[in-house]
Amino acid sequence: MTDLHFKSASGIADDIRQKRISAAEALEHFIGRMHAHNPKLNAIIQTDLETAAADARAADTVLARGDLLGPLHGVPMTLKESYNLKGLPTTWGDPAFKDNIAPVDALAAARLKGAGAVIFGKTNVPLMLADWQSYNEIYGTTNNPWDLTRTPGGSSGGAAAALASGMTGLEAGSDIGASIRNPAHYCGVYGHKPTYGVIPPRGHALPGAHAFADISVIGPLARSASDIETAFGVMVGPEADEGKAWKFEPPAPRARALKDLRIAVQTSSPVAETDAEYGEKLHDLIEFLAKTGARISDTALPDLDQMAAHRTYISLLRAATSGRQPEALIQQNLREIDALPEDDRSYYAEMARANVMRHRDWLKLNNERMRMRAVWAEFFTDWDVLLCPVAASAAFLQDEAGERWNRTIPVNGKPVPTTDQLFWAGWNGVVGLPGTSAPIGLTRSGLPVGVQIIAPYLEDLTGIETAKMLERDFQAFEPPPGY
Repeated sequence: MTDLHFKSASGIADDIRQKRISAAEALEHFIGRMHAHNPKLNAIIQTDLETAAADARAADTVLARGDLLGPLHGVPMTLKESYNLKGLPTTWGDPAFKDNIAPVDALAAARLKGAGAVIFGKTNVPLMLADWQSYNEIYGTTNNPWDLTRTPGGSSGGAAAALASGMTGLEAGSDIGASIRNPAHYCGVYGHKPTYGVIPPRGHALPGAHAFADISVIGPLARSASDIETAFGVMVGPEADEGKAWKFEPPAPRARALKDLRIAVQTSSPVAETDAEYGEKLHDLIEFLAKTGARISDTALPDLDQMAAHRTYISLLRAATSGRQPEALIQQNLREIDALPEDDRSYYAEMARANVMRHRDWLKLNNERMRMRAVWAEFFTDWDVLLCPVAASAAFLQDEAGERWNRTIPVNGKPVPTTDQLFWAGWNGVVGLPGTSAPIGLTRSGLPVGVQIIAPYLEDLTGIETAKMLERDFQAFEPPPGY
């Protein structure tokens, strides 16, 4: 069992199926890992070990009679705090919701349990899931297992830190601004932002929220690209009332060998500069791919103005998240935008305007989004995937001072607004395209970085299969030292 904690979820499930270990023993192993490492990481912030133990025993009973619950039979896992898990609070890091006890499991949690997973706890998030760090007044700060002084990312930061340190077998997060892709990149694991709408987020919400947010999706994080495929298959598909009329059958991957892929690569953007150490790893990947015989272009891109696309994303993003804001903050935004110069295109100005935009303005932006999606569709007639950065750099030092939009990070030796790198979140996110984050190695400073694999609309399996090929032929998950 010494290496169980760094196995893939499918590897753990296979050990249980082959009776090399019981589900109960696997759970105890991960609980032991949590007790050993969580005090310094603060990644797992809630547990229900009694229910998990009962579920593990039940999985062993089912197996003893020759049956299986599903592809995740007996796999111990955790969930991002923002999912409802029966009997535990769902707070999104806001003290106002510290007593919000979930009466039932989120739909995704129920599906994962139905596939055999044993969910034993929940992982940390930033306040209202709105940062690339993971800290809040209720649960405190989560640290990156590669360097405790650095962020694990956000908002699924606790999820990625728990995976990288071997405290959980699988995770599920959410993503509206790279909140799956970014922590996976910072912690050296895999994460998949699905095509918008293919996984229903029912139960990933605070009280009173019944409509699903624009841009936002839920999806898996894992130590293996194959686990991403398995978990995606478990989580995907319509809700019960929709399932009577339709089902989701994603197209098969466009290629199953790297040499057969048509790959466009983008290593930087005029909107978001890439740090040199990260850029070196991206170029190493490109050089490797060129040797496989794959068709590669470092100039092919969707025919879009990247700054205009970024501004469209920021406006739609902040319109989407404005529903979380109290009325007092909305009134403050209204007062502030009256004082803003018309030519102020800073992140804060765009955010303030988007928080209170007229519906007519939203309709114009949505129309532009649909035009952009058509441009992406045309691009993908010639190319199978676009490989690009997930963020501007490797994980940055923890910085909880002030507001996110006033903070900076070092990129190529100079301070850059942290919000500039949201470009990589919205490049595909605003048009609903899938994006998979896959590790590509360590920088000269010894920090993990990943590549974002953007795939065509509804062709999630093409992006995931590309990650599987890179895992097999180029770079797999690498545990951080000391774990």
